[in-house]
Amino acid sequence: MKKHVANAEWKGSVKEGKGTISTRSKVLDSTAYSFISRFGDGSGTNPDELLAASHAGCFAMALSLILGQAGFTPDYIDARAEVTMDPDKLELTGSHLTVKAKVPGISKEKFMECAEAAKGGCPISKALKFPISLDATLE
Repeated sequence: MKKHVANAEWKGSVKEGKGTISTRSKVLDSTAYSFISRFGDGSGTNPDELLAASHAGCFAMALSLILGQAGFTPDYIDARAEVTMDPDKLELTGSHLTVKAKVPGISKEKFMECAEAAKGGCPISKALKFPISLDATLE
């Protein structure tokens, strides 16, 4: 089993408090997050943004794997994930993936098949319990 570790520290009330998030790799090292960075326009990151980054990165890697298994090597994959939250319910409601890719020699139909397989097959998608949608463009 491979384990990845992150740490969060929070001080104060939910609305006035502040926290930091760090990862073992130090890519995030005491990175600030707060109520205002999550629900307003404050600086810093937030858990939802980090989930979106994880989903985009995982999807891009899964798509590269699936394309490779089908005999194609992408010139590039540009993936974006937009995670939506209902602040009234404090509930994440979905993730929308948008991908643009250049894959020499692939048909649009085969590309869409691979993109759909990556959407459902990446480990982050498998862990999510809300709807995932996809817009895919072959360039």
